[in-house]
Amino acid sequence: MAAITIMILLTSMAIPLARTEVKRSRELELRRDLRDIREAIDRYKELADRQMITVKDPMITLNYPPDLDTLVEGVELSQGKGGVKYKFLRRIPVDPMTGKADWGMRSMQDDPDSTSWGGDDVFDVFTKSQDTALDGTKYSDW
Repeated sequence: MAAITIMILLTSMAIPLARTEVKRSRELELRRDLRDIREAIDRYKELADRQMITVKDPMITLNYPPDLDTLVEGVELSQGKGGVKYKFLRRIPVDPMTGKADWGMRSMQDDPDSTSWGGDDVFDVFTKSQDTALDGTKYSDW
């Protein structure tokens, strides 16, 4: 009877620790995915600013990509590379908090706190999850 009691006690302590560890690993994956997408957006903008890729309407998009699919499909380099396609991402990562490859986006014309995308360009991405992180912040604010 004492052994069963000890086993139940240990199990009841291990389950919350395991849940916290799973949440922590998902948070790390979210941070990594956000960083990867944001770096890809920055690389696109850098090449567009240096006029190495052709942008449809730089006055509206301010040299940011039109959507996330463009980062995966790639763009042709326009200066002396003759048909070379540069890809910024292998794939759009799956949001570990929602389980979908559906990210919230902001364009340069949107308000900084906006949760709806204006559709002109992609300046920033965020998770659509409204859950709270272990540190007390909202995932969507990361």
